[in-house]
Amino acid sequence: MSFSLFIASRYLTSRKKGTFISIISFMSVLGVAIGVAALVIVMSVYNGVPREMRDKILGANPHVMVMTTRAGAFGADGGEALSVLKSVPGVEAASPFLYAEVLLSTPQGATGLVLRGLDPALSADAMPMLHHLESGSLENLSREGGPAGMLVGQDLARRFHLQVGSRVNLMSPAGQRTTAGFVPKLRSFRVEGIFKSGMSDFDSRLAYVTLDAARDIMGYPEGYVSGLEAFVKDPYDAKSIASDAAEKLGAPFYVRNWIDMNANLFAALQLERFGMFIVLLMVILVGSFSIITSLVMLVMEKTKDIAILMSMGATTAMVRRIFMFQGAIIGAVGTSIGYVLGIVLALLLKKYQFIELPPGVYMMDTLPVIIEGLDLVVIGAVSMLLCFVATIYPARQAARLVPAEALRYE
Repeated sequence: MSFSLFIASRYLTSRKKGTFISIISFMSVLGVAIGVAALVIVMSVYNGVPREMRDKILGANPHVMVMTTRAGAFGADGGEALSVLKSVPGVEAASPFLYAEVLLSTPQGATGLVLRGLDPALSADAMPMLHHLESGSLENLSREGGPAGMLVGQDLARRFHLQVGSRVNLMSPAGQRTTAGFVPKLRSFRVEGIFKSGMSDFDSRLAYVTLDAARDIMGYPEGYVSGLEAFVKDPYDAKSIASDAAEKLGAPFYVRNWIDMNANLFAALQLERFGMFIVLLMVILVGSFSIITSLVMLVMEKTKDIAILMSMGATTAMVRRIFMFQGAIIGAVGTSIGYVLGIVLALLLKKYQFIELPPGVYMMDTLPVIIEGLDLVVIGAVSMLLCFVATIYPARQAARLVPAEALRYE
């Protein structure tokens, strides 16, 4: 152990004098520990929230969407464009889809609805949400005989008291002219399943039917589709794969990916994450200011000791290192305690989920937690850096002491 580190440790562990200074040092350790623990917990939650939101978005949406600026450009059921999309490297599954807006009518009331027509045999392979229905079965969506099948969201089912087997009516604005005037098209559907995406907009205003059922109620010709959807192995490769697809398809097609379509949402989350990091960093900064206070008071108390050490041969660099080591020890102890406290609380939150969020307000019911090693390294490095910077001024003041002046009246 070096001379400076030995003296620094003795100053920290000595109990003969300086009770008030010891209390300040303890509060410094506590401030650093609380700041580090808060950062570990909050950063873990901010790691989990985007991941959870991504999973929910991808559970109900394709990774890549192909649209067109010219009606009928796709041809029957996607035509040649579907074959080209499937040939793009990285695309695991692709299928046509159809979007429409209709009016849902039940004995309990009516509401506007976004109707999505899909091919169950193709879309279900890559859309996890359709494999984990709250009730019902996806296979019954294309059953023959009786009314066409439909999948509805949990919030919509709860609002209108729907369950598997319930009958509903869908009214389309694409009606037909009769002798009595313009009559909207009305079709009866049977609820075959109830899904839960975790996103309020989807669960309350989205329904799935087969492509043929969607064409029928909207009055579209056989084979008509709104666009193509594709699913890739790694969702984060969707941007580059979409670029390749756009190059192969050319005009009049254009390609969008889930990253660009939700860019504003994830950018806002990233900004909030950075802002929260800065705010909680202030807690560690308060702890580092306490280190300055405790070291300045220690220098004032140990003036005679410092003068004696310097008169015995201790250099100014040695004296400076004594107080730098002392501040670094306080920072290391506080950071270590904060690590333990933060990780334990984060793991407890992850396991027991004792913080519940209001249903229907957020995309999730509980706070997801993911502890990232890189975050722990950054938090520890920033904490130690602040604590080290806090030692510079007191250490320089101690090193500037002149032994003759300090011992003049002793």
